[in-house]
Amino acid sequence: MLRHSTPEQSEEPIWDLVRRVRRLRGLTQYQLADRLAELSNNSSVSRDEVARWERGKRVPGPYWRQWLSVALGVPVDQLLEAVRCGRLRRAAGRN
Repeated sequence: MLRHSTPEQSEEPIWDLVRRVRRLRGLTQYQLADRLAELSNNSSVSRDEVARWERGKRVPGPYWRQWLSVALGVPVDQLLEAVRCGRLRRAAGRN
């Protein structure tokens, strides 16, 4: 499992976390979407949805966060903290 190693990463918004870990795992957005669809047995996720998460246009809900945790090897709590960070940044007008 991936853990925070620096203070900056602990304040990482969800869009940066998903992009960083996906790249670290050597996955494309298409591959991550395919992996999520396979793991969840739910084909409603697409590369476009992954791209929206990574651009901060959408935030993955609890359902997809649990599968992102499995697909990327990131604890659900870390994803939840990244969601909180992203929402705070968005409310403050920072991306």
